Amino acid sequence: MEIKIREAGLTPKEIIAEKMKDPGFGRTFSDRMFVARWSGSGPWSDAEIIPYGPLALDPAANVLHYAQEVFEGLKAYAWEDGRIALFRPEKNAERFDNSARRLCMPPVGAELFLAAVEQLVDLERQWIPRDGKGALYIRPTMIGTEAALGVKASSEYLFYVIVGPVGPYFPTGFKPIKIHVTREFVRAAVGGIGFAKTSGNYAASLLAGEIARKKGCSQVLYLDAREGRYIEELGGMNVFCRFGDTLATSPLTGSILPGVTRDSILRLAPDFGLKTEERPISIGEIIERAADGSLNEVFAVGTAAVVTAIGSLLYEDEEVTIADGGVGQMAQALYDRLTGIQYGRIEDPYGWIRFID
Repeated sequence: MEIKIREAGLTPKEIIAEKMKDPGFGRTFSDRMFVARWSGSGPWSDAEIIPYGPLALDPAANVLHYAQEVFEGLKAYAWEDGRIALFRPEKNAERFDNSARRLCMPPVGAELFLAAVEQLVDLERQWIPRDGKGALYIRPTMIGTEAALGVKASSEYLFYVIVGPVGPYFPTGFKPIKIHVTREFVRAAVGGIGFAKTSGNYAASLLAGEIARKKGCSQVLYLDAREGRYIEELGGMNVFCRFGDTLATSPLTGSILPGVTRDSILRLAPDFGLKTEERPISIGEIIERAADGSLNEVFAVGTAAVVTAIGSLLYEDEEVTIADGGVGQMAQALYDRLTGIQYGRIEDPYGWIRFID
């Protein structure tokens, strides 16, 4: 599909440079955005790159009432040799369409998804941090736009992509965090939409997150909806536990987001001499093995932070320290390996990097 490019007013280089000094995360956006539309049936149409700006939505638009929305998150990295790299964007395209199908939305297809991302990033190169720490965050999104009240799938959709510079997720360094384990709230249930990257899952996590912060914790670890025994994921990150030479994570049974970073960690682990297991992990096992010393480390993984060491858990108002409470050896090693591949500091033997020509 041909993507038309509409002229946009460009931010002066000196202002971009000033914004780059402290871009934060998700606060700064570039000059352009991609849009395409779907109506009724047939292919996507009206693909354009236009000036970044507000969307015009009817007050009765489906997304505002029935939450037909899916999105993705990935990054573009500036390499020292001047090339711009994406990390496994095909996996994001695949997950985007899987999420869309679950919410009765039309798939975009990998070809259009990748073309939209690559052409927009190529035009917005000046917004990509080149300090070897930050990146250009990319947010593809699809929403139902039909103006009609009534619980049904929309007949019209907007697919759009926005991008903006982000700094390192840990501006003060790679430090362990404290997590609240909730028994009061459930993120998702098997048979629901937990595996889809949709706004409703994140809305459901907000109250639990507020409670966690009041308890001095950074995020929430959810347990399964059926028994309330087995760990699932954080509000937006998958969780790994290392028991000696085995790295374990919860299985993808339909209530957990199939993270791209999660999949990458499972692929990398054998390179470090680790066995991998995708199995149910109970909160009881974590507490018992933290006490007897056989739980070596716990960490969370996701696109934004890559790897986040978990130093302690707050469970039923009792703090459970993981090992010595610091950053575990494997968490650091896996973080260094993944970011090394993403920024081109080390070789990519897996074919994960896709360059923007």
